[in-house]
Amino acid sequence: MKFILFWALLNLPVALAFDPDYLNGITPPYLVYLKSDYLPCVGVLIHPLWVITAAHCNLPKLQVMLGITNPSNDNEKNIQVVGHVKMIHHPYFSITSIEHDLMLIKLRESVELNDYVQLVDLPEEPVHEETMCMVSTWAYNLCDDSKGPDSLQNVNISIIYRSECLEAYKTYRIQESMLCLGIVPGRRLPCKEVTAAPAVCNGVLQGILTFLDGCVLRADVGIYTRIFKYMSWIRNTMDNY
Repeated sequence: MKFILFWALLNLPVALAFDPDYLNGITPPYLVYLKSDYLPCVGVLIHPLWVITAAHCNLPKLQVMLGITNPSNDNEKNIQVVGHVKMIHHPYFSITSIEHDLMLIKLRESVELNDYVQLVDLPEEPVHEETMCMVSTWAYNLCDDSKGPDSLQNVNISIIYRSECLEAYKTYRIQESMLCLGIVPGRRLPCKEVTAAPAVCNGVLQGILTFLDGCVLRADVGIYTRIFKYMSWIRNTMDNY
């Protein structure tokens, strides 16, 4: 457990205030890399047999990889690659909408929990605006388009009010089932990153990125699926499959 304690302590100071230039490569132990023949996604381990991600990540030949920092490094240690038996997206999800953008992946076997692979807590109550959260994803090297993502980064940003989110996304309906995180208007720097980044606030998974005009790692405002609103579906799915 030493690694997990070190990881948590390392992130405590930056939770006090947002620093858009603060990025680190420490891998949160709940983070899952979902590799496919198309594009990768980020997932989150919520149970030894279950990963949650965005429904738009229902991609062909998905590979579930845990404990990974650099997906482009074939020699990385402490990685677990696990098969899956079922991908279950929310019944109301549609590819034409950003609503209900959640999917559960049932693994073929339970993962081994250790210093590099751990579960994240799920919410028991709603999260409030101005709460600081850590958003994690893998970034691409813009100088080499031929390579996959090779840099795991975390950024601390806060949940913003719905009115602020509407300023960034005037043509979107921001529902109660959504959260927005970021800074308006954001920082227009070049970026490319893996989709479906999770927002973890005080150790609890509160959101999964569904749409963003820009990149979370430069603190652009993103729209996230609010996990608390879907806890009944998550619990029922895990109990019945």
